[in-house]
Amino acid sequence: MSRRAWAYVAGGAGQGRTMRHNREAFERWRIVPRMLHGVRHRELGTEVLGTALSAPLLLAPVGAAGLVRPDSDLLIARGASAAGTAYVFSNQGCQPMEDTAAAMNGTPFWYQLYWSTDEPLVDSLIQRAEAAGAAALVVTVDTTLLGWRPQDLDLGSLPFARGEGIAQYTSDPRFTILATERAHRTSAEENGITVGAISTLLAMSRRHPGRLLDNLRSALPRAAVQTFLDIYSNPSLSWEHLASLKERTVLPVLVKGILHPDDARRAIDVGIDGIVVSNHGGRQVDNAIAALDALVTVREAVGPDPVVLFDSGIRTGADLFVALALGADACLLGRPHLYGLALAGADGVRQVIENMVAELDLIMGLTGVAAIAGIGRDHVQAAPVGAHH
Repeated sequence: MSRRAWAYVAGGAGQGRTMRHNREAFERWRIVPRMLHGVRHRELGTEVLGTALSAPLLLAPVGAAGLVRPDSDLLIARGASAAGTAYVFSNQGCQPMEDTAAAMNGTPFWYQLYWSTDEPLVDSLIQRAEAAGAAALVVTVDTTLLGWRPQDLDLGSLPFARGEGIAQYTSDPRFTILATERAHRTSAEENGITVGAISTLLAMSRRHPGRLLDNLRSALPRAAVQTFLDIYSNPSLSWEHLASLKERTVLPVLVKGILHPDDARRAIDVGIDGIVVSNHGGRQVDNAIAALDALVTVREAVGPDPVVLFDSGIRTGADLFVALALGADACLLGRPHLYGLALAGADGVRQVIENMVAELDLIMGLTGVAAIAGIGRDHVQAAPVGAHH
């Protein structure tokens, strides 16, 4: 990976404490193998909100993955499809969702929604996701502002400002209207020309739909980036916004980024279909609670029935088993699939998934669990105090 790609993918908020907490939380739980159980065959398949999953694992949405490889979303989709694994398309993707949907080749996918300050754009993105065949909508609520990310700041790197990760927008009819209006309002004389400005303009123009030469002559690529930065996320996002989704989509809706049990209860109360317990992989608030610790309290708060997914910190099949034992119905895998992408493209993504699922399968066999629904609290126990240091 380039330095910019590594900073963006591997980096986290502040001093990286939340990222560390996510991993340390897994060290506080131990798997308890059981013997002579006679379990010879395991069934890893499960269903979440009507989506059949070959294993309780989905690929998490990661924005601006084009930093890692060109055609990133298409390669991730092909890798996910080859492994038979669902993929949550990023709202900050580098290819339009329709193209990524085609690359899924019939394997289920969900769509992540970042709530824009422009409500017609929100509706347009939802309608496109439905038309493309998304099986659920995942509303990310922990990124109404971008967190303090020193690795990116040290390099002066904000991918979106170079037109990286805004393909869902530049391919959107509503967004195109907004960007075109802005292009007409602004003139090329506004900014002084510097080497940095030329480099950024080139980057924007390369990523904007259409021919590079046309884009360089046009005010639209720059206007698109400026429009995106103005409206991509809504700091005023509230429960009332979420409640409005019932009238706006036929898809099941999950809310991603929940850590507090009261927020989990509230989500269920306003009619949300599922919760994704996540601290955004430690990328938003430094020194926040570990997502795995939050999973325990959230599951206790909402009871056994609501759909609860887990994200942030999964690195192995053993981690996956622990999260399932602590109440997750399925888990989302973030950074590791991007490392697979960096190393070997679509096939790297496939291998990362298949290695993780293979380990989960073996652990089920060694703990005497025949099916995903059979993984429970009796398969893990808290580590002795101080044991993980």
